[in-house]
Amino acid sequence: MVKTPDIRVTPPGPKAKKVVKLDKRYLATSTKSTPLVVAKAKGSMVWDVDGNAYLDFSSGVSVLNVGHCHPKVTKAIADQAKLFAHFAGTDYYHQLQADLSERLCRLAPGGCDKKIFLSNSGTESIEAAMKLARWSTQRKQFISFINGFHGRTLGSLSLTASKAVQQERYFPSAPGVTRIPYGYCYRCAYHLEYPSCGIWCAKMIEEVHFDTYLPPEEVAAFFLEPVQGEGGYIVPPKEFPKTISKICNAHGILLVDDEVQAGMARTGRFWAIDHFDVVPDILCTAKSLGSGVPIGATIFRSELDWQKNGAHSNTFGGNALACAAGLATLDIVESEKLAEAAERKGRYLNRRLRELEERHSIIGDVRGLGLMQATEFVLDRRTKEPAVKARDAIELLAFKRGLIILGCGKSSMRYIPPLTISKEMLDAGVDVLDGAIRDVSREMGIR
Repeated sequence: MVKTPDIRVTPPGPKAKKVVKLDKRYLATSTKSTPLVVAKAKGSMVWDVDGNAYLDFSSGVSVLNVGHCHPKVTKAIADQAKLFAHFAGTDYYHQLQADLSERLCRLAPGGCDKKIFLSNSGTESIEAAMKLARWSTQRKQFISFINGFHGRTLGSLSLTASKAVQQERYFPSAPGVTRIPYGYCYRCAYHLEYPSCGIWCAKMIEEVHFDTYLPPEEVAAFFLEPVQGEGGYIVPPKEFPKTISKICNAHGILLVDDEVQAGMARTGRFWAIDHFDVVPDILCTAKSLGSGVPIGATIFRSELDWQKNGAHSNTFGGNALACAAGLATLDIVESEKLAEAAERKGRYLNRRLRELEERHSIIGDVRGLGLMQATEFVLDRRTKEPAVKARDAIELLAFKRGLIILGCGKSSMRYIPPLTISKEMLDAGVDVLDGAIRDVSREMGIR
């Protein structure tokens, strides 16, 4: 196991600031939520340019499941960089690409009769799935879920329904997408109660959508996150994905499993879909596969393959550095039994978060699988009014006290530390979170 540094976190103090030439005028990004300037990282710890230490409960948005700078990953990248970094991965062959492809195909649900397309990111893996579904079925329409997030490029953006700001001024994106409510029991779109609802959110697809305006024979694929990520870390009822799968099978619709954030052992299984006894037709992964080196993968049943050269391609997919990082990451996940570790540590973290729920009325819901956990903040547990400003204030205050966390959904907070994190570090992080929730609640008058 990787040795982690001292678990003590050092909140930012009045020490002299280092001179950093960081002119934000040139940074065209709009998602930075805290003023963190990273200098180095190791395991579950991050240090800024002033030497302040932070405990990382974000893992680079679930990119660093094996922790920051795992020695096996850094060695694999350095060794490969001495040989060659890239040579048009989609036009030529190299052994690392072949090895990674075979390994991922064998790891995918449903056996190894699979093929793979390698790309550079999660959104590209989804774009490939969209094109593959249309190509192989000759159908044109898709279905995705409200609160789902599948990427920000125009094709994947057409599936995304996480936040309105992600769509603003980009209409029209790809046509032919129907978005429907997800199995979000805490905020049921139909104001029903589980399990007496009978999983209406899934069954209504046939009884309403297919029966009134969406011919199922025109639907190429259904895009599903087994646990919704950016939309709020929403875990559906166990029957929900299985019902969706049965509907797809009944109508010849491909089921696309988006594992970009939930995969790679994050939920306590190698793939999140493994919790639900469902075998998808296409699986998309990225983020933690490369442990910081950009890579995406679209894994699919062999018979769905593009059967014409040039029907889909890219430049950097399957480049040597990314493949080296991917193989090293898979080695670590398997040799260090990180799926089992995530399941065990996730149970413990969930228990600690439920203790906070008992102490703080601002927490309306605690949910998650493995080390993919979340709390949803509300102003009133009865009305469930989202406590958006309080959530944002808790995130900032926790950061000032040495804990990196990230919001998701409208008023939820996600807790996704590296799977290598120790129990002591989990406790240290929850203690900081506890204090931040207490102080923000008091300041805002939330009882």
